[in-house]
Amino acid sequence: MKLLEGKTGLVTGAARGIGRAIALAFAREGANVAFTDIAYDENMKSLEEELSSLGVKAKGYASDAGDFENSQKIVDEIAKDFGRIDILVNNAGITRDTLLMRMTEEQWDLVIKVNLKSVFNLTKAVQKYMLKQKSGSIINMSSVVGVSGNAGQANYAASKAGIIGFTKSVARELGSRNIRCNAIAPGFIITEMTHKLPDEVREDWIKKIPLHRGGTPEDVANVCVFLGSDLSSYVSGQVINVCGAMNT
Repeated sequence: MKLLEGKTGLVTGAARGIGRAIALAFAREGANVAFTDIAYDENMKSLEEELSSLGVKAKGYASDAGDFENSQKIVDEIAKDFGRIDILVNNAGITRDTLLMRMTEEQWDLVIKVNLKSVFNLTKAVQKYMLKQKSGSIINMSSVVGVSGNAGQANYAASKAGIIGFTKSVARELGSRNIRCNAIAPGFIITEMTHKLPDEVREDWIKKIPLHRGGTPEDVANVCVFLGSDLSSYVSGQVINVCGAMNT
């Protein structure tokens, strides 16, 4: 039997990168997959087709995860379409990197809204369905930067550190109803975002990683499968670093 057979997962920010890899990993393990991104474009359409080809129910939704009312509406629609929501992966996120002395209020507010408020929005919307089911797994995408900080990323680090505090609090609140909440803190993961970095910056990062390579979106997705499955039934309130021992 596949690890997620019979479960329904919801993945935000899934059109590309880590979110896309998570959606595909869930489907390969038998889960039906609902996924969101800011707009229903060719990336979402192709993902929907790829997921469906794996023999599961799959549907993409255009949604602004940072908008409270929109998040509530989309979650209700997904619950109606799929019948249940067993796993929530709060993956939507952006960066607006610059030193604090140059950071604008708009750059701060936007990163906090997309990265942190979205986690509140989706978790609050999904919890009512998980409470009725008396089961569920919430997986929040933090970052090693949220654990250790990083120059030029005060807004991003604050949002990701906030996710860790939120995760630990929700795990305590919902644990009595058999709902688990964990965070993943990826390190240097090779995605479209990191490909935009200068070669020398990428090489310098990799030199600092004991495993001597950047991570892949699949490395993160595999941990999501574990946290979404019954293999992790006694794991809650934890932050799992997926960083090749970079942040130890």
